[in-house]
Amino acid sequence: MKIGILGGGQLARMIALAGYPLAQNFIILDPGADAGAVPLGEHLHGAYDDMKLVAELAKKADVVTYEFENVPAKVAEFLSDHTHIYPPARALEVAQDRLTEKNFFHQLEIPTAPFAPVDSLEDLQQAMTEIGYPAILKSRRLGYDGKGQVVLKSAEQLPFAWASMQGAASIVEGFVPFQREVSIIAVRSPSGATAFYPLSENRHSGGILRVAECREDDPLQASAEDFATRLLEALNYVGVITLELFDMNGQLLANEFAPRVHNSGHWTIEGAETSQFENHLRAILDLPLGSTRARGHTAMVNFIGGVPDSEQVLKIPNAHLHLYDKAARKGRKVAHATIRSDDIEQFRQSLQQLIVLAEASDDS
Repeated sequence: MKIGILGGGQLARMIALAGYPLAQNFIILDPGADAGAVPLGEHLHGAYDDMKLVAELAKKADVVTYEFENVPAKVAEFLSDHTHIYPPARALEVAQDRLTEKNFFHQLEIPTAPFAPVDSLEDLQQAMTEIGYPAILKSRRLGYDGKGQVVLKSAEQLPFAWASMQGAASIVEGFVPFQREVSIIAVRSPSGATAFYPLSENRHSGGILRVAECREDDPLQASAEDFATRLLEALNYVGVITLELFDMNGQLLANEFAPRVHNSGHWTIEGAETSQFENHLRAILDLPLGSTRARGHTAMVNFIGGVPDSEQVLKIPNAHLHLYDKAARKGRKVAHATIRSDDIEQFRQSLQQLIVLAEASDDS
């Protein structure tokens, strides 16, 4: 089988690495000549909306997937008409617009923070009379890793906050006084078979994910699975999906979902019986799904902007390093490492060592 991937970054790289033991071949459409996944397949070098290349991808690939959700709508629609594309275009349509996404959650009776659409300063001022402070103003499209967002703390701030959005259609969301952030990664095949990974408990640094720790037997697992199931069924979903949630006094509120493999699931490479990447491939190829059981205590730590010397990472007991072959750049995820151990004390010690290394190498 030849699998097409829109995007050639680290997620595509890890998908391809998971596919090699299954004798899968890859064709990657990406505008970067040195994108991380390029050495792992045939490279179609050009823009995502270069329809000549998209047509070539559709002709050559038995099935197409993607590593990011901002695939141009016309590309997803074209591919849907000419080959198999998973996850489905409807999932992209919902996930690309934060307002559409929030309304979709409400249609499925999945609770969220209060929100309102914002298309002008007057809209923002009116919305804040109901939502109250603090709140977060976000662009409806293209924001990630904390980009395109402004924290609102007072009415005096509103003109400057709106000006920073440069007229982009936006949404304002009430601040949630959560105890923790968690995510659930689920996978579904065309036949309707589903599987769920244990919850990941997530910690961020500057709006970017720093640590994702597997929480097997979490008391909120069943609630998270219920919400994820509603999404999977409503979207007739195929592949891996990730639902990000706030834990507020034992009640879950949805933040957003990603129709793809996800950074918070990187611990599954060494820490689960079957990684999210392999299960994504199994799903889009309609193969039996693999076990999502955790293998002991496990977590992932991101390296942001810079990477410590590999020897420093690898001498930490139970550490596994994943380099993305990306140039260092402020705020950029350039690598991650996982810790997996059967011994809880050793796990905690190694994880803390890894976090210290990561913080010291930020933007180095």
